[in-house]
Amino acid sequence: MCLGAQHHLGAQREENSFTWEVWANNRAHHERLRKKSAFCWSKKKYAGNAIKTAKYNVLTFLPLNLYEQLHRMANVYFVFVILLQTFPEISTLPWYALIFPLSCLLTIRALRDLLDDIGRHQSDRKINSRPCEILSGGSFCWKKWCDICVGDIVRLHKDSLVPADMLLLCSSEPNSLCYVETSDIDGETNLKFRQALMVTHQELTSEESLAAFDGKVTCEEPNSRMHSFTGVLQWRGETHALSGERILLRGCKLRNTNTCYGLVIYAGFDTKIMRNCGKIKRKKTKLDRMMDRLVVIIFLVLLATSLCLAIASGFWAKTFQEKHSYLAALYQHTTPAKQAFFSFWGFTILLSVIIPMSMYITFEFIYLVNSYFINWDLEMYYAVKDIPAKARSTSLNDQLGQVEYIFSDKTGTLTQNIMSFKKCCVNGTIYGNSCHGGKTLDSSNVGLREAAHRDSDPVLREFLRLLAICHTVMVEERGDQLVYQAASPDEEALVLAARSLGYIFLSRTQDTITISELGVKRTYQVLAMLDFNSDRKRMSVLVRDPQGAIRLYTKGADTVILERLRGRGPNQDFTERALDHFAEETLRTLCLASKELSEEEYDEWGRRHRMANILLQGRACELDRLYEEMEQDLELLGVTAIEDKLQEGVPETIQLLKLGNIKVWVLTGDKQETAMNVGYACKLLTGDMEILEEKEVSPAVRFQPRVLSLKDTILQKGEVLQKKGQLWQLLSCRGTTDPQEQGSLVEKAFVDLATSCQAVICCRVTPKQKALIVQLVKKHKKVTTLAIGDGANDVNMIKTADIGVGISGQEGVQAVQCSDYALAQFCYLQRLLLVHGRWGYLRICKFLRYFFYKTFAGLVTQVWFAFHSGFTAQPLYEGWFLTLYNVFYTAYPVLSVGLLEQDVSAKKSLQFPELYTIGQQDKLFNYRIFCVTLLHGVSTSLTSFYITLWAFEDHVGSRTVGDYESFSVTVATSALLSVLVEIILDTKFWTAFSFLIVTASLLLFCLLSFLTQSIDAFRIAPAVFRFPGEYQYLEPVRLLLVMGWMPFPMEVTRPLISLQKICWKARQEPEPSVELRTHVPRGSFHHRSSYAFSHQEGYAGLITHGESLHTKGTHTSKGTHTSKGTHTSKGTHTTNATCATTPLHPQETTPSWPSHHSFTSNGMTLKTSTMEVGHNDKAELQDSVRLEVPDTLLFLILHQHGALGSLLPDGSHQVGAALVVFQGSGSVPAPHSTKMPFWGNPG
Repeated sequence: MCLGAQHHLGAQREENSFTWEVWANNRAHHERLRKKSAFCWSKKKYAGNAIKTAKYNVLTFLPLNLYEQLHRMANVYFVFVILLQTFPEISTLPWYALIFPLSCLLTIRALRDLLDDIGRHQSDRKINSRPCEILSGGSFCWKKWCDICVGDIVRLHKDSLVPADMLLLCSSEPNSLCYVETSDIDGETNLKFRQALMVTHQELTSEESLAAFDGKVTCEEPNSRMHSFTGVLQWRGETHALSGERILLRGCKLRNTNTCYGLVIYAGFDTKIMRNCGKIKRKKTKLDRMMDRLVVIIFLVLLATSLCLAIASGFWAKTFQEKHSYLAALYQHTTPAKQAFFSFWGFTILLSVIIPMSMYITFEFIYLVNSYFINWDLEMYYAVKDIPAKARSTSLNDQLGQVEYIFSDKTGTLTQNIMSFKKCCVNGTIYGNSCHGGKTLDSSNVGLREAAHRDSDPVLREFLRLLAICHTVMVEERGDQLVYQAASPDEEALVLAARSLGYIFLSRTQDTITISELGVKRTYQVLAMLDFNSDRKRMSVLVRDPQGAIRLYTKGADTVILERLRGRGPNQDFTERALDHFAEETLRTLCLASKELSEEEYDEWGRRHRMANILLQGRACELDRLYEEMEQDLELLGVTAIEDKLQEGVPETIQLLKLGNIKVWVLTGDKQETAMNVGYACKLLTGDMEILEEKEVSPAVRFQPRVLSLKDTILQKGEVLQKKGQLWQLLSCRGTTDPQEQGSLVEKAFVDLATSCQAVICCRVTPKQKALIVQLVKKHKKVTTLAIGDGANDVNMIKTADIGVGISGQEGVQAVQCSDYALAQFCYLQRLLLVHGRWGYLRICKFLRYFFYKTFAGLVTQVWFAFHSGFTAQPLYEGWFLTLYNVFYTAYPVLSVGLLEQDVSAKKSLQFPELYTIGQQDKLFNYRIFCVTLLHGVSTSLTSFYITLWAFEDHVGSRTVGDYESFSVTVATSALLSVLVEIILDTKFWTAFSFLIVTASLLLFCLLSFLTQSIDAFRIAPAVFRFPGEYQYLEPVRLLLVMGWMPFPMEVTRPLISLQKICWKARQEPEPSVELRTHVPRGSFHHRSSYAFSHQEGYAGLITHGESLHTKGTHTSKGTHTSKGTHTSKGTHTTNATCATTPLHPQETTPSWPSHHSFTSNGMTLKTSTMEVGHNDKAELQDSVRLEVPDTLLFLILHQHGALGSLLPDGSHQVGAALVVFQGSGSVPAPHSTKMPFWGNPG
């Protein structure tokens, strides 16, 4: 009864979720409906079609920008100190000392935000102003996209963009078909078809009928599910079911369709593409977050110091009053406690300059200039398309030097999405490009073309005929040219290859296909089309040739074709070796086969096929059974090899990133075979990685969570990670705990497993799941992540990662518009990270260290002066020196370090990518380095103050200088010079600009000191210029004494001590031994690349039903038939493929399986198997980890270094790991496993 109640509640909840009602041609109804927003406010239920990505407008810019800037702890602190300065009783600094720097800081940041937002406004205005035709008043009129409302009927023309999510009503194509290209959404350039309901296709044939259309659509609320839609159309008393095949999504482009009409269902931010874009989040770097914490720490230290000095001030005042009773009249209105209270706030203001606002101003300038360095880098300029690199964000440059994980899209990012026919093997002969002596000889298939034109090999003739017949490609005749449109770029590449070899696909009707065979036109009758899907991994076409013979032509993956052959032919062994050879070159392979049928066989099979087509229940299963029966006893014709072209430099870039300890994950919507082929091609996966796939692992028995106890090792010769074992035991023992808590444990277990592997490929993931995977790694590993993609489906991932990089390709600009950096090619990522990123991190860290050092060295002297001024919070320096010290005197040398510093050149940075790991480990600036910098600055300030104090004490006479003003200027000069000498000694990259900067700082100090300490300035404003004429009375000898003594102990002895420590450490540590490795070439790849069809079924259903074809007869070939470009694709989404596992064991050993452990939790199954092997010097343990999640497959790859491996000191082998995750439409996977350990270099 409980289950029945739950089912009833679930059905009721599902029914209630369909509350989105759209009335056609009824704009007034939709404008009246409102929904509750917050409190008593309400807003329109149906959003308009105008989009707004900008953050500010004229009225909100100033208050909102100030509000955002006050979220920085430093700005809040500065405002707090300025407010304290308004009280004259406690004010110890001039009013301009803090207001001027803060105003500059806020203004610079506001201008930067304003410029960024102006760009967003311009982009929004451009999109919202696109023209479209809207039905209004019985006729269509041209309006803007922003004028579209839910319920409007829109007319679209060929090559126009879809402005909103619309229900397709009718089109100019047969049966109201509509072809769309989704390159702006998912980067795929192949065509997808949509089809209107038959009732709307037949009834809505004129503008009058469209104006009278009053149908009602009831569907699901706006959501982010890109590839699903559920709803119904109610019209004229009938209800018609709606699915995703009836919907045109915003951002699609109309292709090969002259006109179509659509009813707007979702508009503006309710559209699916906008729901997947995610929110704009302000990204903060690790150093930004650390700086916020440091500001709090410094402020607390400052308060503690002020409190101690204030207490000392109270005691000093009490002692002074008791000792000097004759001055009692001066203290009759105050008490020691009151004086201590005022001194506390006075010291708080006085020491507030220790957190300099000028540092943040310089921060912004350094970020801006380093961003221009990226923009100006000619090494990242793509001359082919005139696309330079673009730093769209100016505040993330240092974080480019700390990336640990890269999440990359596949199509358009790693690949060019261009398929080309490279090789084939027919009847024991390999045609195409051949390898000889390690060099590739490009024969351009000349030998194959000659053999095809000789027409002496019947097997080759059937092979080429199959390429021209067995496909679902649509053809369009444009003048004297034929343009092919395919559901998969692989199919188009094969048809183009057949055309170039003389077998030209001309036209097709519902039941015929016409080709030209070496100039002879032949028409074949299509008896049946056995379409492709991800489970069959093959497609077939049954035809009757002009002579009346019936033949079946089949093409598919080698794993399914070879097992359906009649027997082993004379050339099958050679063909299989050719498959291995093609797979080694990471080509996408495909097997071709055929067989001849008798009339009796076809009559019997055709009768059952017609009966199966009219079944109401179990139709798909019956058709699959008939297809399986027909596709038996085949004769192998040959194999083809197609290259999915990578972008230039992708394998080399991935190898460099790996050497820099950066892990690359590929998140793609493609299916398994496609993703793995690209993984091998770009060297993300290598031939010595062992893949344990699902089919070879025996079905696991589902476990009970309470019985789980993971005590076995993943690797037999590795060590069990106790923490992970405890995690699994905790997870198992607490099977009835809070689901949210258990979900967090499962997430962490998945991340631990995945991050312990060398490579991760996630297949069949949606845009939202890409972002969730990135979020999981950020949440549980606390690392810096970078996402790179080129399509709108990558936008959410790009926004979620710490750094987002957009590829400026041909698949649209949405990824670039939402990215932090824009590149033209994936290969430029190595220079962006290893050069600009590492330099940016080095410069910012050095800048912070020296800025804090110079601040402490120059301004902590205020504390030491308090011990000699009765703790009265009297400033040591004049106000102008405090104001200009961090702005002019010392800012420029530190600025030159932040702009130009280099430890090694760009060439060396790429030659030694291991240098990049310094940023990942936060070695150049952390809390320890901050403490060292603090102590260094404090020691410098102590020396500057007390050496000067010693030089000035006990001097009398007319020629001595012993007054307060002279003492102050001398301390300031010594502190300034010691800071400059420190920067000079530690600068590693000197330029003419650096030399001029240091010289300019000294000249500015002399010039501004002359101006602020002149008698004339004092006469004009004595309250502002309080140190008249001090520059004239400094004793040169005393100044030289201070200048000469200071640099020696601070700057000379410190490197000498460091050198002694290095020498001592070198003597203590023995020289590491050199590890020798053998690299044995593989004789066979043992992993064949599978052919990648479309992700969904092709156009076979449309072809056989005649829905996609015009009613005219067979086309006639005229002139030369050529294809107009190549249309490429990622493929579309489909169900998960089931993969086979082939464990690879050493030939010398016989594996045994002593133990198996299986356990389940919440629909998941994990099986771990342990195998014992012998020959420790040559054998590696092969373990399999299997995870079953709904719609999820998980693959584990073990990495072996060559045939012998690398022995560890304890005798075990060095093993790495790579993980390949194939994820379906469910939620983000959370596999149960333990983290796989690394030993030594993972390779």
